[in-house]
Amino acid sequence: MNTLTIFYDAHCGLCSRFRRWTLDQSAYVHLEFMPYDSEAARKRCPELPNLRTDEEIVVMGDDGSLWQGAAAWVTCLWALREYREWSLRLAGPGMLGIARKVVHWISSNRIGLSHLLRLRGDDALRAQVADVPCTDGSCALPARKAA
Repeated sequence: MNTLTIFYDAHCGLCSRFRRWTLDQSAYVHLEFMPYDSEAARKRCPELPNLRTDEEIVVMGDDGSLWQGAAAWVTCLWALREYREWSLRLAGPGMLGIARKVVHWISSNRIGLSHLLRLRGDDALRAQVADVPCTDGSCALPARKAA
């Protein structure tokens, strides 16, 4: 396997932060992230609308293999040089059940966690920087409103 496509929620701050963190890691395979609700994602994986991708992460290998939920998270860790050993531990029979519970809890609470941690989705960040004036060679984000 040479490439993993990770279908994620670009509106979710936690999901977007995971994307940025993952791309900063050294990986054994090429990692490609696609918003699950994009046209490109539907073309790449036509069965996505039937997989509850709005509830759980889905990962697809370049051979067509699909993983969802805890198995998808373990697959993402498997792809990373520093976390492959963890992926093998989590994939074992004793840990996979625990991983499923943790992943289900995080997935079910990701929007609330994003708000709590003040994490913004990729779409919100794109919208914010689209309005940044850079006319004199310097750019400045608008002042952040108090929460």
